[in-house]
Amino acid sequence: MTFNKDSRFDSSNVRRRRPSSGGSGSGGNRGGSGLGILALFSLLGRRGGIGGIIVVVVVLFILNALGVPIGQFFGGMFSAMSGDSSYSEEDFQCTGAEANASTDCRIEGASVSLEQFWPVAAEELGIDDYSHPSIYLYTGQTSSACGTASNAIGPFYCPADASIYIDVEFFDMLVSDYGAAGGPLAEMYVVAHEWGHHVQQVAGILSSANTQDEGPSGGAVRTELQADCFAGAWMRDATTAVGEGGEPLLQEFTRSDIEQTISAAQAIGDDHIQEQAGMEVDPERFTHGTSEQRTTWLLRGYEQGVTSCNTFTVSDSEL
Repeated sequence: MTFNKDSRFDSSNVRRRRPSSGGSGSGGNRGGSGLGILALFSLLGRRGGIGGIIVVVVVLFILNALGVPIGQFFGGMFSAMSGDSSYSEEDFQCTGAEANASTDCRIEGASVSLEQFWPVAAEELGIDDYSHPSIYLYTGQTSSACGTASNAIGPFYCPADASIYIDVEFFDMLVSDYGAAGGPLAEMYVVAHEWGHHVQQVAGILSSANTQDEGPSGGAVRTELQADCFAGAWMRDATTAVGEGGEPLLQEFTRSDIEQTISAAQAIGDDHIQEQAGMEVDPERFTHGTSEQRTTWLLRGYEQGVTSCNTFTVSDSEL
């Protein structure tokens, strides 16, 4: 699968995120000031108890009277207490040629296609208040409203900030550590799967208590298989997406593209992951579904569309 090399596209929902270097900029100043004030509270609190803290309050009152913006001290302090770091974020545009060569641009292209697909598909599902998620691309680790994102966790959707977090190195790990075949469409399937979780959040599915229980037919498995089906439904219509000038964004998928995507779905099945870890397969610990189930529901969405994806109404034997 390739993008049409002359296509141009830009998703305002995708950001590259990198740690700010050297604490420069307003974010760096706030962080440094916060650490200083936090240390001062800690030191005086240990040595002087309540009296020491009163001293700090008096000092801050004087600084405020002198025009020093103490608000940024507290902002930095709370940021330090929560473990947040300062990051620079970059919006970027791509061409089809760049997407064929770059994972970042490939994800950008996937987002543009998904942005065109889901407003219509959401209506088919009876979702009236659909909105797009944000996507943050990073390397190593970054912060999210759901905690630290890292390549040890893999791509995930965070309901608390309606955002998808993807370490771009994960796709290499999917091949090297899990045995997937790789390929551009397989990478885009991962994005579409996480986007599916956002759709579930908007629809009120993720907040339901029956999405948490483990086991071969539990709510967690049904949630993940539905996201796979949503990804397959997007694949069904992905090549209808257009670039900024109305030109086709993607070329038609080949048999090899589909096989590579199936390989990715199989590589992250619960049974395969447990076997890769040298464990005995334990269905009672399943949270995502077997390799066979993930393939079945991916292809179901691809062949039958988004309205075929209600995994919560099928029997255990149909799952």
